[in-house]
Amino acid sequence: MPNIQAWQMLEVAKPMQLAQIAQPALSANEVLIRVVGCGVCHTDLGFLYDGVRTVKTLPLTLGHEISGIVEAAGDDSQNWLGKAVIVPAVMPCGECELCRKGRGTICRKQSMPGNHIDGGFASHIVVQDRYLCHVDIDSPGKQFGDSGVSLTELSVIADAVTTPYQAIKNAGLSAGDVAIFIGVGGIGGFGVQIAKALGATVIAIDIDERKLTTLRKFGADVTFNATEFDPKSMRKAVREYVAANSLSPFEWKIFETSGTKPGQETAFALLTFGATLSVVGFTMQTLELRLSNLMAFDAKAIGNWGCLPQYYPDVLELVRTGKVQLGPFVQTFPLSEINAVFERVHNKEIEKRPILVPDFD
Repeated sequence: MPNIQAWQMLEVAKPMQLAQIAQPALSANEVLIRVVGCGVCHTDLGFLYDGVRTVKTLPLTLGHEISGIVEAAGDDSQNWLGKAVIVPAVMPCGECELCRKGRGTICRKQSMPGNHIDGGFASHIVVQDRYLCHVDIDSPGKQFGDSGVSLTELSVIADAVTTPYQAIKNAGLSAGDVAIFIGVGGIGGFGVQIAKALGATVIAIDIDERKLTTLRKFGADVTFNATEFDPKSMRKAVREYVAANSLSPFEWKIFETSGTKPGQETAFALLTFGATLSVVGFTMQTLELRLSNLMAFDAKAIGNWGCLPQYYPDVLELVRTGKVQLGPFVQTFPLSEINAVFERVHNKEIEKRPILVPDFD
């Protein structure tokens, strides 16, 4: 069996190195997937640059936004051969008490590529077939439905699109709600589109005017540049917009998707009566809050980790029908440029979400 070629993280803050990994024998329910695209996520940057610990000890192949073609399969997984798939970023065990209660994203036996197991910045990846999301597409280069994107670009569904979808579902968002996204990069930007597709009035907040300008074309009803407001004045501006448009001043759905301390401070300052604050972004920074505001507003704050695999087909349908656009928000690069791409993303030099495409000889 040929080796798997992979770019591995050996040490924190050190360039990733190309490695040859022996391809393991497949168990009955495992498949070997040829990777056609793997997105670069803020979480990957946290592992490489910020010292966020991975479950699997180093060396480790990062990457958890993966799409590809099944090239080999175990005895019980032969029906997957040749199929195009998206690999869920969080794969529960499906058998423990938490999974039986529908809480698979906090399953203690879950498997996350690029964290628990080697991920998708490689030629191939081996995973169990249980939660694979089938994509009805004949070849990697073929357009998917009405979306105008290929299987490579669909890789970002595995986190950047499904994660905000689950956060929106968990927040109980429905048509007519006010949805506020703080930070409209990858996850927040797709969250804006999803919330709009579900009938919400969407408010987008960011410090990058380019992102705000783009999102006004893809679902944001109004945008605010956070550099022009402190949290208190931002709250005033949002309330004035809501009042001027005869929207409800209560029960806002607030999504913190920036993964920054200022973003979290702004999100908390926007609490109103009956609001739901969903924390989707991650930061190692801490902040000081008056938690009694949750009590006073009868509001709630919830976290969100990944997305249950059962939601993937629903998200795929939103993309297939063009209700959520991927093309304007992603950019492909050869996988061989991985270290340069990571550095550019770390320095905020790439506006769109990068997708690395294997280019091994």
